[in-house]
Amino acid sequence: MTLIGGSTRVYALLGDPVAHSLSPAMQNAAFRALGLDAVYVALRCGEGALAGVIDTLLRQGGGGNVTIPHKEAAAAALAARGDCDLPLCNTFWSENGVTRCAETDSEGILAALARLGSPAGPWCLIGTGGSARAALRAAHRAGVGVAVRSRSAERGDRLRAAAAAAGVPAAAAESCTVLINCTPLGLSDTDPLPVPPSDVPWTRVALDLVYRRGETEWVRGMRAAGCVAADGREVLVEQGAAAFECWHPKRPAPREVMRAAVRAALA
Repeated sequence: MTLIGGSTRVYALLGDPVAHSLSPAMQNAAFRALGLDAVYVALRCGEGALAGVIDTLLRQGGGGNVTIPHKEAAAAALAARGDCDLPLCNTFWSENGVTRCAETDSEGILAALARLGSPAGPWCLIGTGGSARAALRAAHRAGVGVAVRSRSAERGDRLRAAAAAAGVPAAAAESCTVLINCTPLGLSDTDPLPVPPSDVPWTRVALDLVYRRGETEWVRGMRAAGCVAADGREVLVEQGAAAFECWHPKRPAPREVMRAAVRAALA
């Protein structure tokens, strides 16, 4: 076991909530496997403290990730320093004294959909927050159109405008073969379903960005309705591996070690 000392680099997950996150288990397993003097922790952080916590981590040579609900706020905080030109940020680090930022969630979404054998065709996104904007970036990279389902007409319109500005074609929900839950619904046992399976009979592949032990009720329901469905554990692994390779560019992320850590935690 690596001892934590004065030279240990600290990486952190910043968000609210973070207690459920398996990023610490996954990243610490990767650090141990490669013998790195580093530690990863989850820090519950309000938006007002975000910029200061990021600065502290960067000053001591570490970095981290950003999760709900701060991905856009993190990008704005880093942009104010002249260190980021992305609309949202979930990964940050220092490289030769220069602050860097990246968005790796879209890589995780694309990898997870590939493992599900995702068909060609447009995607329907449920939700309009930072995760939905990452899914929008993934759609752009995949060259597919999107439809948006939102409880807020105003937020839905803003995401559709962002899609149009990014060159992502609009699609009718009924034409979409892929459905992605980009909301946090499912983290709690008392959460309603993001959308009832009976409301989306056209879906062939369903990806829930939420993960939990035993999968989410929505994933189980979509699978019972005849879809290929999975929760967000593979998204977690792939975006985490991409983040690891940002922090340690000379070391390929030990994906199987990270995957095994997540699998054990969710067993």
